Amino acid sequence: MITNLAPPVRVGRAAVGALGLLAVSTGALESVVTPTLPLLQRELDMSPSEGALLSVMLLITGALITPVAGRFGDRYGGKRVLVRLMAVVCAGGLVSALAPSLPVLLLGQLLQGAMVGALPLSFILVREHLPAAESKVAIGVVSGMFVGGGMAGTLSAGPVAEGLSRHWMFALPTIAVIGATLLVNRLMPDDPPGRRPDGSGVDWPGLVLLSGTLVTLMLLLALAPALGSQPLLLAALVIALIALATGWTAVERRAASPMVDLRMLARPAVWKSCVLTFSLCVGTAVAAHLVPQLFAVPADAYGFGAGATEIGLFLLPGAVAASLAGPLSGLGARRFGSRAVVTAGIALMTVGLTSLAAAHSEIWHLVMGKAMISLANGLCVTALVTGAALSVDRRDTGIATGLVLVTRVVGYAVGVQISGAILTAGTPSGSTVPAESAFVTGFAVAAAVTALSLLVARTLSEGDKE
Repeated sequence: MITNLAPPVRVGRAAVGALGLLAVSTGALESVVTPTLPLLQRELDMSPSEGALLSVMLLITGALITPVAGRFGDRYGGKRVLVRLMAVVCAGGLVSALAPSLPVLLLGQLLQGAMVGALPLSFILVREHLPAAESKVAIGVVSGMFVGGGMAGTLSAGPVAEGLSRHWMFALPTIAVIGATLLVNRLMPDDPPGRRPDGSGVDWPGLVLLSGTLVTLMLLLALAPALGSQPLLLAALVIALIALATGWTAVERRAASPMVDLRMLARPAVWKSCVLTFSLCVGTAVAAHLVPQLFAVPADAYGFGAGATEIGLFLLPGAVAASLAGPLSGLGARRFGSRAVVTAGIALMTVGLTSLAAAHSEIWHLVMGKAMISLANGLCVTALVTGAALSVDRRDTGIATGLVLVTRVVGYAVGVQISGAILTAGTPSGSTVPAESAFVTGFAVAAAVTALSLLVARTLSEGDKE
């Protein structure tokens, strides 16, 4: 139990506005890589697998930092932890802006991943300093501004990268993050630290082992196309992955306050939500990685020769669909039940992925297919997180939703790396353009994985409905 040392100080609109500005700027910084990935691959001479690794580094850090940020926020105060996290994010943004090579850019993205823990801390601060009714509105405003920032980043990254340079597309939102952080530090009052019972500190062994497991898995997938000729390296990575995963599982089962409570997976509602989230995020990630790459394929081959600015515009309908998915999922679950929403989302995603595999010769094919997949993913993941939360006791809500969210990140990372490996394997020697069949294979594999998840979805409980 957390005991406040002093009653919270009520905040005004300026402080909430500062949190909103921070959400906008971090959303923009988070979203600049996706529309400009083909440009980055050309300028930094990256293979598709290396590009896939770049696009998931931020997510991996986010999956690891979020539960730690929550624990530290409880112990030391939400504002104090938020400001320090944003200092790390700003450092990462500056490293990314100045990066001369891929390893340095990967380091920058690794540091930027700390931003994923900032949004939950913002919600904690809002709930700490506002009455319940006002805090709901404020949380909605901050969440909406984060989504809006992501759309702004998607649209602006291309023009900035092409008009100025790739360095400025990281630098400009980083400057905005620095300014918003200073405002939050000035306008948001300090919240008193809490007290946690003994044995509920940060699970450092679990964090280290999970980090090693995820990094090894990403390396294995990224290097997969070249590992066939290096069996010893392949065997070493596989053995390391098994050892790290086994050690992490053993540590989490014995930890007094585990980072990820694996015992919760014994509950059918939770493990089914995790399985479905993983498979759906694999499908979503394949489309998220392949569609921009297909836009960028030269027009004299089979693509459209789109630049970063055009790719950002083409991806915007998908971002809008994703922003609408959360509210639609909630309404659908109330009217028809969560199982119906998940089933409809899986069907929609399967159709979207199948259509991309079958027809991708026109820009609208890709725009519509990507929008369908984004909408379907939002519908399903929202319903699955909500269903997992409502299937456990109130005190276990954070554990259950944490499992689903970590699974979401792992599924997305695996999907991106698989698609990158397929493109790398499908690129003829001496060429930089993958064969068209590689895109077809990627979309088809993702569609098959998504369709198979219907076998699990049909066993879900119907869920509450009006």
